[in-house]
Amino acid sequence: MGNRADEIRKRIAKRKRMNSYNSSSSLSRSMLLPTDEERYGGERFSSYEGGPSEGGHPLFSKELFILKILGTSVLVLCMAILFQNQVPGFDKARMYVQKTMTNEFQFAAISTWYEDQFGKPLALLPKGKEDSQAETTETAEYALPASGKVIENFKSNGQGIMVETGKGSKVEAMKGGLVIFAGKKDELGQTVIIQHDDKSESWYGHLNTIEVTQYETVKAGNPVGTVTDEENSATGEFYFAIKKEDAFIDPIQVISFE
Repeated sequence: MGNRADEIRKRIAKRKRMNSYNSSSSLSRSMLLPTDEERYGGERFSSYEGGPSEGGHPLFSKELFILKILGTSVLVLCMAILFQNQVPGFDKARMYVQKTMTNEFQFAAISTWYEDQFGKPLALLPKGKEDSQAETTETAEYALPASGKVIENFKSNGQGIMVETGKGSKVEAMKGGLVIFAGKKDELGQTVIIQHDDKSESWYGHLNTIEVTQYETVKAGNPVGTVTDEENSATGEFYFAIKKEDAFIDPIQVISFE
């Protein structure tokens, strides 16, 4: 019985020695390892995973977002009141809003300004098409859309002229710009409208075919379509107009066809 008790006491003493050794070893290791302050130069860094309690996302401000929504709601409410209540005192304000909303956005002017400030943007067109446009050079400020004679002058309708030319002739852009319309218009048929960087527009109507797409960039001399062919005739014709500052001007003052 005495031997059994002695053996138990020895085991207990051995465990105590091992525990004391492990604790002293871990303490020494912690003293040898550098602390976070020593590792990062005296500053403690925390990751952004604390959620709203740590100040919210640095790229999003909830207060500013709510303020923008409120401002937009107030603006929409003011516009509704302005047009619902036909008060004579608000006539000028209504006319200004209507004019602003109906004006064409000046894509070409903004694009030119962007290229002047920051260079050409990334190409969105297929490489072949971009290269073919880059090789086209403007030989003059205004290119003749198609050679021919004027058969209906500007005084006839106060907007544009009708030009008679050869059958199947190509109609070319008079100046570089952005195609803001390519499709069918009342009284003009197949029509292309190009917006230029000086905020003017050139219109090409009564076309047989259209060879450009909306929002395509063209240069002076690029084909935009073909003329409408006259039946049993060797001639064709197309409509041409120039719009500047919300008014049409006589194209003959800009380009000589004869």
